[in-house]
Amino acid sequence: MLMWNQVYDPFNNIWLSALVATIPILLFIILLTVLKIKGHIAGLISAIIAGLIAIVFYGMPISKTVWTGIYGVLAGLYPVASIVLAAIFLYKLTVKTGKFDIIKKSITSMSPDKRIQVIIVAYCFGAFLEGAAGFGAPVAITAIILVGLGFDPVKAAGICLVANIAGGSFGAMGIPVTTPAQLTGLDPLDVAMRTTYIIPFVTFVLPFLLVFLVDGIRGIKETFKTILVAAVTFTAVLWATLNTIGAPLVDILSASITLIVLYIYLRPKQQESVGTLIRAWSPFIFLTLLVIVFSKLKFESLIMNFPIPTLNGLINKVPPVVSDVTPFGAVFTLDLLSSTTSAIVYASLLTILIFKVKRSIIKQALKETVKELVIPIATICAVLAFAYICNYSGMSSTLGLAFASTGGLFPLFSPVLGWIGVFLTGSVVNSGSLFAPLQVITAEQVGLSPAGMVASNIVGGDMAKMLSPQSIAVAAAAVGLVGRESEIFKYTIKISLIFLAFVGIINLIIY
Repeated sequence: MLMWNQVYDPFNNIWLSALVATIPILLFIILLTVLKIKGHIAGLISAIIAGLIAIVFYGMPISKTVWTGIYGVLAGLYPVASIVLAAIFLYKLTVKTGKFDIIKKSITSMSPDKRIQVIIVAYCFGAFLEGAAGFGAPVAITAIILVGLGFDPVKAAGICLVANIAGGSFGAMGIPVTTPAQLTGLDPLDVAMRTTYIIPFVTFVLPFLLVFLVDGIRGIKETFKTILVAAVTFTAVLWATLNTIGAPLVDILSASITLIVLYIYLRPKQQESVGTLIRAWSPFIFLTLLVIVFSKLKFESLIMNFPIPTLNGLINKVPPVVSDVTPFGAVFTLDLLSSTTSAIVYASLLTILIFKVKRSIIKQALKETVKELVIPIATICAVLAFAYICNYSGMSSTLGLAFASTGGLFPLFSPVLGWIGVFLTGSVVNSGSLFAPLQVITAEQVGLSPAGMVASNIVGGDMAKMLSPQSIAVAAAAVGLVGRESEIFKYTIKISLIFLAFVGIINLIIY
């Protein structure tokens, strides 16, 4: 098979090359927001344009370009789309068995105020799910809960996407921190501690912002004490956890302790017995426990790996993106027993068994889920094809090298690399895998802290989760807004850019 080395500066001018590399990204944004083209069409057009740029300007062989797109589609199907399918099926089971009505009552019993419900569901429960599951499940589940509570679908999706940054830097048991740290030989606890230079400011401000999105300044004034209790508790626990035991449990501890403190503070009138509440919430309790177990327990011998033809080990990352020539892996992994998808499926099966759900209800829920998600899944697959072509062709690294060339201003742009990585891949973990080596190399050349720059990559990436095309597609699918992705994108883009600017400025001041 033909080995191919990535090219990062095809025009021998890094900023001109970066300008060309941004074409597919800008095109996607324009198609989605200005021309209001549906997400799956916008993603497909962007993937085709990215492929043409990869072939014509970057010299990527046609066969590798095509297989990269196929790899992206496969990654879109599993694990991303499979998680959304499983999560929405589980939700429909809770609705059709009447358990979701009890869940709604348990939330409204804490407070009938929608402004406070946003803090409980999107800020706290969302961060809890992010810590346990991640990969789109928190946004999907919390958004459909808010819609069930009577929120407008666009607002519900937008609010949950924005709220997701509370836990996005440390989701799925801390792997956004541990993965890039291990990849670059850094101490994961050191990287986790350095995220506390910035992320506590974000988590403290966030509940105020969420209430503002619901009811403006008036909402903040009328619920100020409750917001403050949530913000102080969540941020204090987060800071303490990151500076002592690290990233793996920070979301779960911060969110659960905040929920307990809010429960005590709000003194809700109990409408149902504890047993009834536990039974109603049991599908999500099962989900959380199973995800935590499977994060530690993997049936390695039963995990199936499929190397992608013409790609796996046949594309080299080269300096200065990495210190030495490094083969780029491309293996599609299918874990049917111990993945996040598996955990949600098992939770659904337990729900069916415990509540003795009728076969007709199961069929109806499954049929509705598949029918509603056909177009959203197509969107997710198109977006991932576009992202994978950008990554494997070297276009993403072109953007990274352009920002790395800024020298003393690099701390300002370091979070931007993480932001770009998450925009393209939808994952803080993938962004870290893509750009952490470059962050370390640049930091060492400029005389900055490598751990600090990897931490800023993580935090900057977190700010992009709310408008990543993958996240937008998941949110749209969850609340039934297929074809209206542009409305959600417009809702989140300004907030994302403001947070990114804030993170960059603070990072520049610190370093």
